[in-house]
Amino acid sequence: MKRFILAGILALAAAPASATDQAVTYPFEGSFDDAAFAVENAIVGRGLVIDYVSHTGEMLNRTGADVGSTKELFVEADIFLFCSAQVSRKVMEADPMNIAHCPYGIFVADQGGEVMIGYRTYPEGPMQDVQALLDGIVQEALE
Repeated sequence: MKRFILAGILALAAAPASATDQAVTYPFEGSFDDAAFAVENAIVGRGLVIDYVSHTGEMLNRTGADVGSTKELFVEADIFLFCSAQVSRKVMEADPMNIAHCPYGIFVADQGGEVMIGYRTYPEGPMQDVQALLDGIVQEALE
């Protein structure tokens, strides 16, 4: 019996965190297009280059029926992917395996008329520099 209880406790401890524990989100007062424009400007305004914009909402809406779903997850959702040479070098000099977190992303999403801007959370330690960069960009986009 003790073995089953221990196994249950270990399973709970090993369970993945919920998405709310993995992302920081802020509501945006305005349209999806305005939020996306603000995020793009905030990234580029810091001298950073956007490597790719993933149109995740469009893909999910387009492929829903193909995977047997009728649920609309987002009206629109984009993820802006980019790196910072300065911050990336700093965190990867601290631990080269921080490469696993690059590129960095900021998402803009519209869920039923509620627009949000956010980013994933990063582990304690050097990656908090990346999280601070992302939060600064998002705060600028929210102004």
